[in-house]
Formats: sequence, C-alpha cells, structure tokens
Amino acid sequence: MAPITSSRDAFDEIPSMVGLVSGFGLVFTVSLFSWICCQRKSTKSNTTPPYKFVHVLKGVDIYPESLNSKKKFGADEKTELAPKSLLSKTSLHLDLEKRDLNGNFPKANKVRSSPDLEDFSQPQLPEKDKDSISPESVKSSASILSVDKQDKLGTLFFSLEYNFEKKAFVVNIKEARSLPAMDEQSMTSDPYIKMTILPEKKHKVKTRVLRKTLDPAFDETFTFYGIPYSQVQDLVLHFIILSFDRFSRDDVIGEVCFPLSGIDLSDGRVLMNREINKRNVRKSTGRGELLISLCYQSTTNTLTVVVLKARHLPKVDVSGLSDPYVKVNLYHAKKRISKKKTHVKKCTPNAVFNELFVFDIPCEGLEDISVEFLVMDSDRGSKNEVIGRLSLGSSADGTGGEHWKEICEHPRRQIAKWHMLCDG
Repeated sequence: MAPITSSRDAFDEIPSMVGLVSGFGLVFTVSLFSWICCQRKSTKSNTTPPYKFVHVLKGVDIYPESLNSKKKFGADEKTELAPKSLLSKTSLHLDLEKRDLNGNFPKANKVRSSPDLEDFSQPQLPEKDKDSISPESVKSSASILSVDKQDKLGTLFFSLEYNFEKKAFVVNIKEARSLPAMDEQSMTSDPYIKMTILPEKKHKVKTRVLRKTLDPAFDETFTFYGIPYSQVQDLVLHFIILSFDRFSRDDVIGEVCFPLSGIDLSDGRVLMNREINKRNVRKSTGRGELLISLCYQSTTNTLTVVVLKARHLPKVDVSGLSDPYVKVNLYHAKKRISKKKTHVKKCTPNAVFNELFVFDIPCEGLEDISVEFLVMDSDRGSKNEVIGRLSLGSSADGTGGEHWKEICEHPRRQIAKWHMLCDG
C-alpha cells in the first residue's frame, strides 16, 4: 500500500507549485510581447506611406498627391496644354528628395522648360496671320470682354397675379441668378431685394437676406390689398437688388423697373424675368439749391439757423418724386456737438421748410465753428439717401465762406442766401 501523506504536507507544496506556474506565465507574456513588437517593426519598415505632404514650396502651394498617381509635384503649367503623347516624354517634376533642410532646392537643380515644350506651347502662325493679328486688336477684344462681364449683373425671376375675390395684387419674388460678387475676399454676396410699387411708393417690402450665394432662391410672396384691377396697368414695380454688409452701408448690385402697362393678369399667374441693370437714379447734373438764413448773437453767444427753402432737387427715385428733409449738424473743431432736422416734405422737388434752430456756441467767436446741411430723401422701406450737401464755415469755399464772413462782420443781423448743393 502506498503511503498516505498528511494534509499538512500537501498544503506545504502548494506555494512552490504556484510560483512555478507564475514563472512560466511571465516568460510566455514577455516572449509574446517581443514577438508582436518585432512583427510591427518589420511591417512598418516594409510599407511605404501613400502620401507626401509639402506645404509651401517657393511660395507655391503643393497639395498631397498619391505616389501611384500619374500627376507629378510641381508639374510645369505648360504641360497642361500639351497632348498626352508629349506629356509622357517631356513632363517635368520637382525632385522632393533633393531639398535642403529649409525646404529649398539647390541652384543646380533649377527647373527649366525644354525648348520643345516652349515651341509647342506657342504654335507658329503663318506670316499672313501674323500680319492680321496686332496687339491693339488683342487689347481691344480683352477690354470688350471685361466690359461685357462687368455690365452683366444677373437676372431676376418673379411672377405676377391678381386675386379678384380679395381685390389684391400678388407678387412672388422667385430667384436671382448670376449675381456679381460684392465681397472681394470671399468672392460671394449676401443678397436681398427691396420692392416698391410706384408712383405712390405706399407699398414697400423686402425679402430676407440669403448668405454667401450668387444665385439666391427667395421664393417669397407679397400680397398688396386695396389695389383695384383697373389701376394695375398704371403701376410700376421697382426692384433694388442689394448685398448686406454688417460693417458699412449695404452694396447696391442693381435695379429692375417693370411697368405693368400691357400685362394681362385676368387669365392667372404670369411668370416674368428681367435683366438687372446698373442703378443710375441721379440723372440730374446738379444737386439743387438751398436757401439758408443765419444770425450770430454775440451777446448770448448763440447761432440762429433758419432752413427756408429748397429748389430744383434732382430725381432720387425712378418715379421722379422725392420726400426731402434737411439735417443740420453743428461742428466745433471738426467734432459734431449738436444736430437738428426739419420735417419731411412729401413728393416735391421744391420744398418750403421755414424751420428755425438755435445753437449754443461753446467758444467765443465763430472761428472754429462750422455748420453742415444734408438734404435727405425720406424712404420708409430702406436707408434714407443723401440728395445734396452744403457746408458753411470760415474754411468753406464759394458762397458758403462768403455767407459765413458776412455774419461774422455783422452780428445780430439775419442774412439769407441761396447755396448750390454738392454731392453727398
């Protein structure tokens, strides 16, 4: 019979067995980790990265290209014009491995175009053709193309409809296409459209602003109630296409004037499209005239300004009707210290204001004082436009300086004069 060991002896052998097993496990783990590292190193050394990145090379942006691609880095621009058969023989590329630490190429490796390639890029013309083509003709054709490109401001698409049940005139501004880019940095625009029904200018609406697009699709419908169908023929739709500018005045792209005479809306909706034209509303050569009366009170150190009349104001709207008012700004040492404005006179080029303003002068005398008059056209649907400008002061030219000199020499006397307005 085999000897029976005691349970105490069996328990004494357990720690030695556990240590032996843990030792084998540690050796196996280390060997497995080293084998994995060797495999990764061998695969990494055998593989080739699929892309090479070159950020800036002599001021030319080079983008990553696949090594298996037929394109070469820095290919000569003239090879783009050559046929495929010639490209295979004379294609040029920059050897990226020969660059120095700064990313520059040595002078010996300077790339030059081959004479064969230059001869191909500039085909020889017969002597008759050479005589017929002159530099003046090339310049004239290029200038004509540039002018045509500048004159094209896009196309506006809209639809017209009349609702006989509600006695309402309906205009749907659909879209605009091929607008010019007003933002030179992003080469795009933020267009929106203002529409006014002339000649009364009672109905003024505008679309929402669409960001960064030259082909905006507005699809906005405007319904004008209370317009009899018999009066639709006498109306004119005036569209102004603008580009929104957050930091300054919005840029005017162009305008469309569409008379409704001859348009039959009894059969339903009518689709229309018109070319956008350059806005040219200031057709008058002059800005008009303004009658101003001034009086300087030396005892109270005040200046009394009376805006009396305006005449021969130019056409600011297509309808030929303007709603003028006058803004009066008082300056001290080229800093505006006070401002006033008159009431608006509706639909007239010859306005009568007769409004008096009294300004307190912060210094003795009028040497550093000047007054600016801005004749504005009131427009409820958009920003008010400057019709003309007038400046009175010691440094003003023409009648403005003469009028100022007279009130300085004759205090407490009210002196009135007509003044020509200049461009705002």
